[in-house]
Amino acid sequence: MNLNQLEILHLLQETGYNLTKVAEKMNIVQSAVSRQLLMLEDEIGTPLFERHGKRLLGPTPLGERILKEVTSVNQAKRNIRALADDFLDNRNGTLHIATTHTQAKYFLPKPISKFREKYPGIKIYIEQSSPGNLINLLHQHKADIAICTEKMDEDEKLVIKPCYQWQHIVVVPKGHPLIDEDITLERLGTYPILTYSRGFTGRGNIEKAFDNKGIHLDITLAAADSDVIKTYVRLGFGVGIIAGTSYEPNMDSDLVALDLAHLIPPSTTKFAYLKQSYLPSYSRYFIEQLQLREFLHDAKKVPLAKVSLSA
Repeated sequence: MNLNQLEILHLLQETGYNLTKVAEKMNIVQSAVSRQLLMLEDEIGTPLFERHGKRLLGPTPLGERILKEVTSVNQAKRNIRALADDFLDNRNGTLHIATTHTQAKYFLPKPISKFREKYPGIKIYIEQSSPGNLINLLHQHKADIAICTEKMDEDEKLVIKPCYQWQHIVVVPKGHPLIDEDITLERLGTYPILTYSRGFTGRGNIEKAFDNKGIHLDITLAAADSDVIKTYVRLGFGVGIIAGTSYEPNMDSDLVALDLAHLIPPSTTKFAYLKQSYLPSYSRYFIEQLQLREFLHDAKKVPLAKVSLSA
């Protein structure tokens, strides 16, 4: 058994047991991959994969257990490289952040700016994706840290921690009737609603609040991007329900922000990383910035036209 054979097993998992793709990733011919795999199976004494001709269909029961061990070995290799790089020179490296548009635009600029001051040589890559895919990017080692509000469910392989809480607001054009009213969910329900797509930016909390009151939620436009929602509010499509952090007083001066804290429960943005991964010192420093009170306070500040206490 050698490291090349273990690397083949690891890549087979990544490629859906495709020998051709494994050969491409290793820059060798497919016959060499097949030969190494057969040598490993001969050494173990039993096939590790079900086959149809030369095509691999999936692991045998023993193969499945061995692949889990291979995942641990591969993680150890990554940790050794990261630990050595961190020890030798922690001023250079790469930080991969997986997050949503809302977090990337409205929350992360200040923590990243602070991070850049301390680590100017670290390259930063921001991968914007849907909340449902962010955790996959962690498991695929395509991201070091994931940041979002939705889909941060319990995962035994992840460390998941709260980052900050925020509230939804209503945005309407100046002169809109809601500005002079005490807002209730019943009143909101009489208007077409523009808000986030399912699985994005606290959409679940919005639906839950209306469902608990037995009020039909007439969503005429759903988008993953707060800017898109605000654009169509301006065009008169309806009233927008967005994250309070997405309202920019200078850019959105033509819109009025109205408080919904008394109607829709707060949402919590969280960050996550692989439990078994070694985090370089610069990654740990970035996590500290995510939890600094000065940034969290800025993220929660929203200039509201009025604060209503109607139930």
